[in-house]
Amino acid sequence: MSAEPAFQALRPAKRKAAPPAPRIFDRSETGVASDALRQRLDALRAKYEGADATTLLRAMIKGEFPGRITTVSSFGSESVVLLHLISQIDPTVPVIFLNTGKLFGETLRYRDRLQEKLGLTDLRSVGPHPDDTRTLDPEGTLWARDPDSCCNFRKVLPLRRAMAGFDAEITGRKRFQTLARTGMAPLELNGTRFVVNPLWNWSLEDLKNHILAHDLPRHPLVEDGFLSIGCMPCTQRVKDGEDYRSGRWAGSDKDECGIHENIEGDGI
Repeated sequence: MSAEPAFQALRPAKRKAAPPAPRIFDRSETGVASDALRQRLDALRAKYEGADATTLLRAMIKGEFPGRITTVSSFGSESVVLLHLISQIDPTVPVIFLNTGKLFGETLRYRDRLQEKLGLTDLRSVGPHPDDTRTLDPEGTLWARDPDSCCNFRKVLPLRRAMAGFDAEITGRKRFQTLARTGMAPLELNGTRFVVNPLWNWSLEDLKNHILAHDLPRHPLVEDGFLSIGCMPCTQRVKDGEDYRSGRWAGSDKDECGIHENIEGDGI
């Protein structure tokens, strides 16, 4: 018998035909941006055109959305860069962490280490509602049969509850990560909430250099070949020559969990 973990055999099967991309969950609850919000987005883009990551973050945290902005972190392989930048400006910015119940133990320990190292004072761990878990995934294997639905109740819905009341969110998304992200901008709208992408044009080399320059701790799984780290059953090592995120949902057409997709259909 193979020594490979049992969950390896349950990887999501490749679909015969991919659904329209990007997938948008619970469309009716997302909300539509008003003309006023679009006008403000245009004004913000013009005002901060060309701003570097730190300048943009400081303006959004201190000037544009004080007390009404948050960030979502997976505490994955690159998360430390954005969290470090935010902590240097305001360590009290709420950090929402999605504890899906399927994460690597190394990720949970890394989260605790970074909270202490960076002095983050408002780390909020959220997860799926127990009723959803009992109803939708009593055996814990939904990820193998329907990964979109698994991401929906373990990530999308808990995050939607946690984000209520915030006007803006900061993400660590970058253009190089996926095809859907190549056209992203530093400032966007996700329904009725502003999205700040300060690292939008950073390369993988930029991230590595920042980590080295500031002596920041790396996720312990990076040295073991995990380049993009999510839930344990749906994440595997990346082989030499493979795409950066090829270890996520390997064997399926899926490359996004759904938390960064807005009602208008552009993956933000």
